[in-house]
Amino acid sequence: MKSMTGYGYKEYSDENYFLSVEIKSWNSRFLDLSVYLPSFLGRLEKQIREKCSTLIFRGKVDLSIKLKEKNTDITVSVDENAAKAYSDAIKSIAKSLDFPSENIPLSLVVNQEGVLNVQKNTDFEKYMEMIDPILSAALEEFTGDREREGENLKIDLLEKLDKIQESENIFKAWIPKMESVFKENLENRFKELLGENYDEQRVLTEIAAMLVKYTINEEVVRLQSHIDALKAEIQSNPCPGRKIDFICQEMNREINTIGSKNQFLEVGQAVINAKDALENIREQAKNVE
Repeated sequence: MKSMTGYGYKEYSDENYFLSVEIKSWNSRFLDLSVYLPSFLGRLEKQIREKCSTLIFRGKVDLSIKLKEKNTDITVSVDENAAKAYSDAIKSIAKSLDFPSENIPLSLVVNQEGVLNVQKNTDFEKYMEMIDPILSAALEEFTGDREREGENLKIDLLEKLDKIQESENIFKAWIPKMESVFKENLENRFKELLGENYDEQRVLTEIAAMLVKYTINEEVVRLQSHIDALKAEIQSNPCPGRKIDFICQEMNREINTIGSKNQFLEVGQAVINAKDALENIREQAKNVE
């Protein structure tokens, strides 16, 4: 199990380059990966996304890669025609304003668009070979951070699930007593209503039919099944976040039904305890990948 929050940072430098990779993440319902690269490395984004997506499945993730080159490999070409055209135009403007043309700085011409054309010689394969091991190391640190926090979440989730199991045990123990009291109350009510016309066999048949509707046996069986399923997800599934949320919805339905059928203080308290523990599980599940 992993938490959705984590952090990883690695860097590398030599006489030609300084490279850093930083990864940080927060809670999110789905994977939302943002990759920040130097503009000249934009073509590598797809490869980097694919690599990250094999390890990260949920969360808002920011990945920032910074690269500084100490010896930049660039080619600069001059468009002489453009330079001359800009120069002539600037001199024409200066003449019309009675401004001495000898005072016009060269930089005014050089800085015009298209005069100097800079082309960076980019070997994308070489850059990816340099980035890949640093990215892998940062992802390993990032994943380790998420796993450490995930273990703490796992312990807390299992503790809360144990509280629901305690409530389920109470529900199960009270099933015979609840049915007995319900049966007795119904039988007395029938006697009051029917008086001398009381037909015991007919009344018992009606009570049995009503018990099917009002007993909590089916809800308790389903609740135990959900508890077992949730425990298996927490213990075995490396990315159980969304599955936990779904199972919790099913458990909540069963607990609410048990509460609506209950007439006993002890069972009512167990319902409250189970709902409280379940709400804590649902909140914690928002932090789980």
